[in-house]
Amino acid sequence: MPRVIQSPEDFTVIGENIHATRVVLRNGRRAVTLEDGTEAVPFKTESGEQRHLTVPEWYKKTQPYDQGQIKPFLIAMMKGIGEDPREREEGAAYIQTEVRRQVKHGADYLDMNVDEVHYDVEIQKRAMRWTIETVQEVSDVPPCIDSSLSEIIAVGLDAYDGRAGRPLLNSVAFERLDCLDMAVEHDARIKVMATSAEGMPADDDDRVNNVNGIIEHVKARGVSLDDVFVDAIVFLISVDSQNVNHYLNAVRKLREIYGTELHIGGGLSNVSFGMPMRRLINNTFIHLALEAGIDSGILDPAQSKIEAALELDTSSEAVGLAMDMLLGRDDFCMNFIQAYRDGKLAGG
Repeated sequence: MPRVIQSPEDFTVIGENIHATRVVLRNGRRAVTLEDGTEAVPFKTESGEQRHLTVPEWYKKTQPYDQGQIKPFLIAMMKGIGEDPREREEGAAYIQTEVRRQVKHGADYLDMNVDEVHYDVEIQKRAMRWTIETVQEVSDVPPCIDSSLSEIIAVGLDAYDGRAGRPLLNSVAFERLDCLDMAVEHDARIKVMATSAEGMPADDDDRVNNVNGIIEHVKARGVSLDDVFVDAIVFLISVDSQNVNHYLNAVRKLREIYGTELHIGGGLSNVSFGMPMRRLINNTFIHLALEAGIDSGILDPAQSKIEAALELDTSSEAVGLAMDMLLGRDDFCMNFIQAYRDGKLAGG
């Protein structure tokens, strides 16, 4: 299958960072302790002002904090729906700084998920509404409204005022077919999942069969396939050496069936989770996925450049090791990990 895209402009980037799941390590370089002992995540506003998202006392009582994790977007969202005006402004400033960063680096949509903010669905709804309203104040690209619950997606769609263009609904699955009706009502584009009603796909054939089933429902509602983005489901390479092959084969088969009628991608950075040299792995994976036929993806455009993936030097040792691992020729990723320990991937 020839590559679908020839330049970065042909690729739809769904910026991934505005998620309550995102983690900063308490002992990592992106966290600081201020002179008064307050823990914080630093950020710079559009004007260059140095600001800090401070870690509140309530967060210090959570399990992620005990495990050495700060979840800055979760904190910003909870500050945003709180009672203190200063806290609300701080949360908004942090979110809007990331919005500008994502858009500056080429995001065509901004994926927003508040599911981990709180176990209470009503609080999730408030957080989704606040997040959409806060983002659309400064964004000239539309939202990708993401949740595992249809009712949270509905709140996001209602809150979006349409000023930046048609939204993307993330996502339609067999257990959430009502989201298709929401998409039609709000003139939203849709992301469909290559999952079944029973769960995640086992291989490439599962992915293709699941997508075919969802597409029948899409067609029944008169939705154009040009408005469909397929999440072909990217699994971690560290878990199974064949995970990437299953994904790439599914992309090729879907292109054979649908040609360029719809868009194919998924959470591209998922592949490298838990591994060293994530940028190298991600760029190599995106290069392989582009050759297989993807034309979209959820990623951090400041970290993963489509240009870099398109122009990847496949003759380099580091890329060769990454390719061997991704294509199932390096069981348990041992050769790649050993090369990392030996310093052979430093230029990758």
